[in-house]
Amino acid sequence: MSDTPWITDKYFSSAWNYNSEVTKEFNFPKNIKIHDVTLRDGEQQTGIAYNFDDKLRIAEALAEAGIHRIEAGLPAVSADDKKAIAEIVKRDLGPEIYSFCRCMKQDVDASVDCGVKGLIMEVPASTHLIEKGYKWPLQKAIDTSVEATAYAHEKGLEVVFFPIDFSRSELTWVLDLINKVAKDGHMDALALVDTFGVISPHAMRYFVRAVRDKFPGTRLEAHFHQDFSLGVANTLLAVAEGVEVIHSTVLGIGERSGNAPTEDIVMALLTMYGIDLGIKTEKFYPLAKLVEKLSKIKVPSNKSIVGDMLYQVESGIIANWFRNCGDENLTELFPMRPELVGQPKADVVMGKGSGIDSVAIWLEKIGTKATDEQAQEILKECKATGLATKELLTIDQFKGIVNKVIGS
Repeated sequence: MSDTPWITDKYFSSAWNYNSEVTKEFNFPKNIKIHDVTLRDGEQQTGIAYNFDDKLRIAEALAEAGIHRIEAGLPAVSADDKKAIAEIVKRDLGPEIYSFCRCMKQDVDASVDCGVKGLIMEVPASTHLIEKGYKWPLQKAIDTSVEATAYAHEKGLEVVFFPIDFSRSELTWVLDLINKVAKDGHMDALALVDTFGVISPHAMRYFVRAVRDKFPGTRLEAHFHQDFSLGVANTLLAVAEGVEVIHSTVLGIGERSGNAPTEDIVMALLTMYGIDLGIKTEKFYPLAKLVEKLSKIKVPSNKSIVGDMLYQVESGIIANWFRNCGDENLTELFPMRPELVGQPKADVVMGKGSGIDSVAIWLEKIGTKATDEQAQEILKECKATGLATKELLTIDQFKGIVNKVIGS
């Protein structure tokens, strides 16, 4: 690592991230993997439905970006999903392919038919959800988990045990449930599941350490939701405690408020912790646009990492910085360069919030000169137009204002 890992030619974070007082208790694993769940949990977002071709296109794009593992879906949910999962496996795209299943033998058999490497095997883990949501006796959750995980192991599949509502469970109860699975069934890895996004960052260290102390040597995986927008922060904290696999989705799509976004986690690890996961980050923007299109969702223009307007400068003061710094010093304006995540080149746009430097830049674009007084009048007209339309100005609108103020 360089002497100044927080600043490179591609990004500029904070030196404080690397202060010894900050890093002294870090326990990051040597190898951290991204397990992308866009095709399963992502599709559970209300209104999203992927057909066979959609799933293949997204899987191919994930593979091109270098994602390590793909959770391709739940084969027992439909014949179409099963067909898509089997085809993704057949194409041997590069990432490991997993499926999601309930702790049921027929779900395991469907996954075996698809040829996946491993299973994410879910079971309700909190007593209140078992009794109220599933209407099961508690013993059924234990017996079902033991039987199905052992069966999956017999079929040659890797088993990641996935306790639903882990973070709202009574700790002794859920750890006993997991221990029975580990002893009497089978568990290659254990997912720490914050199903409803309700664990605080301050509780995350306690959560991970309690589980790690009970199951030393077991691979831990993080699956956190965004109901309070804490999924990314909690994931980073969990990985710093030794969790090896991150479950995430493109754009953070998923059930309710969604999952921790893949692009946010990867870029945070790279720029704030100096951890390169080997992901082709320049693929993030085109990958996000593909998922946005096929999901038929609206992504906020200021969405972190991949929002369409992140590198469009309207503010007058930032336009001044843009003009002064030039392209070579672009990370004085942005924490990372746009090409690092596949974004279009940064540019100054014109609207209500623009300033005199914005006018100067746009005058240069159209090859026109103006006096200081004329530039101020042009700015006044541009601001008025931006306010009236509540939109950015087009180049033709700007030319019209220039012609009005100084003539053609």
